[in-house]
Amino acid sequence: MANVLIIDDQAWVKDLCRESLAGEGYNVSTTDDVESVMKNILSFNPHIVLLNQYLKHGFLVWDVLKGIKMRNPNLPVLIVTAHDTHLFSPHLSQADGYLVKSHTAADELKEKISNLLPESCI
Repeated sequence: MANVLIIDDQAWVKDLCRESLAGEGYNVSTTDDVESVMKNILSFNPHIVLLNQYLKHGFLVWDVLKGIKMRNPNLPVLIVTAHDTHLFSPHLSQADGYLVKSHTAADELKEKISNLLPESCI
């Protein structure tokens, strides 16, 4: 089954996603340490990354996304955001999709992940 890396600084989002995805058989790793994102990617070898649009400590998510895509342009990155007003940001075009997070978005999240994963991971 696929490895899903969640990069988010909100514990409830990480917990909700972890529980929902693990229940579907995905291997899930979470972090809020954006300084070690590349290390996490190398050690966990995710098939998809869920990346919070806003991260603590002033890190710009677009820089994190750019670093991920420079390292592995084929690794799908799904931006998870609480603010739908930023859905038309030109930076969002670097990602493979987005999801407006809420307590009711679990089914949509699973669908988007399934659509972005290579057939060999499903």
